[in-house]
Amino acid sequence: MTRRMAAPLVLAALALGIVPRIMAHRALAQQTAVLAEPTVSVMRPQPAPDLQEVLLPGDVEAFRQTPIYARASGYLKKWTVDIGAQVKAGQLLAEIDAPEVDDQLRQARADQNQAQANQQLAEVTARRYRDLLVTNSVSHQQADAMASDAKAKQALLDAASSNVARLEKLQSYERVYAPFGGTITARNVDVGALIEAGSAGGASRELFDLAQTGTLRVYVDVPQDDTRQAVEHGAQAYLTLSQFPGRRFPGEIARNAGAINPVTRTLRLEVDVRNADGALLPGSYAQVHLQLHAAQPTYSLPVNTLLFRPQGVQVATVGSGGTVVLKTITIGRDFGSRVEVASGLAGDEAVILNPSDAIADGTRVRLATARTQT
Repeated sequence: MTRRMAAPLVLAALALGIVPRIMAHRALAQQTAVLAEPTVSVMRPQPAPDLQEVLLPGDVEAFRQTPIYARASGYLKKWTVDIGAQVKAGQLLAEIDAPEVDDQLRQARADQNQAQANQQLAEVTARRYRDLLVTNSVSHQQADAMASDAKAKQALLDAASSNVARLEKLQSYERVYAPFGGTITARNVDVGALIEAGSAGGASRELFDLAQTGTLRVYVDVPQDDTRQAVEHGAQAYLTLSQFPGRRFPGEIARNAGAINPVTRTLRLEVDVRNADGALLPGSYAQVHLQLHAAQPTYSLPVNTLLFRPQGVQVATVGSGGTVVLKTITIGRDFGSRVEVASGLAGDEAVILNPSDAIADGTRVRLATARTQT
């Protein structure tokens, strides 16, 4: 009776010790299987924006700017405008005292008068010889000689007249006028200074520097990858400057260089900006905001979906059956926190966010939520 009662007790004790262990092993196996499949969050590719704003540095320059040199040598008699003055086209800027030119002009006019008198006498003589030739009072040779002498005197008169005209132009250069309306940005001479004609002496010889600032040119160097969208003439742009927080200066693309700089691999653009109030100053540094249209917008992804592998840039997608499929893509435009996918995706993939560096094709994964993120 004792043995019969002891056997069930032993079996019960064994069951109480073994069954929990078996259950624990099964739970551990199930947990291991679950942990072997990493949980991932996914998203669908989104359409890339058609319009992208590109921020580039720009140099602000006057629409027209030129140094003004003297064409007559002498001493500065007076100047009528100073630095910062607003002038109109044709306005008198300075006068130069050049007595040598004045004396040469007086002498040239006297030579012209003498040549004119000689020409008139030679013309009268030639006409009289032609009349006498009718009555055979003079020979043909004499008449031809007088006609040739009249032509020679006419040539001397023409040369004297040309010399007078040349000196009159030189004398007119004693008065310096503004070639166009603008602002005097520099005055480098004063009354009594010796002035030499021409610009061979360099920048120190220029009388004034004149800049037209009603409209400004802004030079921008656009990277080669963006040149296809940035070369559209008339496209709108705007400027921002640190000294004008919150203010935008509108402009438009007016012209481009038409060639890529082989050193910087950039295309130079010129943006025309109206400056009616004179707030912008030539020589300033500005930030240029260009609105670029994509030729063929595709899809965009967050940068935390990218994998940089020897095969190229890849993304991990979840395929049928919950397995990972790696796809190699081509990166297009950079939007900061997102990038454009130029090729490699159809647009309906479930792309894994923050994939592990060790993730590989065929890896089984579980989705964090029943519905994919967008």
